[in-house]
Amino acid sequence: MKDCERVDDLQLNGLVVIQDPAKFLFGIDAVKLSDFVSVGTGERALDMCTGSGVIPLLLSAKGWDAHYTGIEIQPEVADMARRSVALNAQAGAVSADRITIHTGDIRDTAELYKPSSFDVITCNPPYIKVGAGLLNEAGSRAAARHELFCTLDDVVSAAARLLRPGGRFAMVHKPHRLAECFEKLRQCRLEPTRLCFVHAAAHKEPSLFLVEAVRGGGAFLRVLPPIIIN
Repeated sequence: MKDCERVDDLQLNGLVVIQDPAKFLFGIDAVKLSDFVSVGTGERALDMCTGSGVIPLLLSAKGWDAHYTGIEIQPEVADMARRSVALNAQAGAVSADRITIHTGDIRDTAELYKPSSFDVITCNPPYIKVGAGLLNEAGSRAAARHELFCTLDDVVSAAARLLRPGGRFAMVHKPHRLAECFEKLRQCRLEPTRLCFVHAAAHKEPSLFLVEAVRGGGAFLRVLPPIIIN
């Protein structure tokens, strides 16, 4: 642990995560994405832009005999995620050999992983295009919110390359980019099969959407009941 860090209770099977309040903290979008995803026994899952590693940790708590990999471009954030895995393994909340955190750029996945290496891929990507909003933050906060290190196209292209045929890609994003997301998914032969909107309250417009797409899947989209946070 570093002096600037804290340990937050994930309130699930004794899991905790190390976070630095000066950096970007995980939010409800990561939690809902982990709820949205299913990983089968023996499958290999990859979480791109993993940040603190909260999604692999939450998925591991569901008890499936699977392996989870997280990739994060910022070395200091990836190091924090690795220490979270170690801390949970020390407490017996997770098996250390089930979660691996890599420091790397998803734009360089051709050098990091073989094609079709994963059964499931998740991503909670930056939501804001560079130039589309005020960049009034610095460091990991800016990288988490703005497409400084990867664009939506980078995320979808990497997922398409790394998924096996029939594999699933799940992502959370902002509703104003829904049409763009679907267009890029289909360009990469990732067919959207499940869609769910997340609302802060029943009377409000959705603030997020969750989508799952299948590599080489057929054109049949299920729109699930909305999630109401409050």
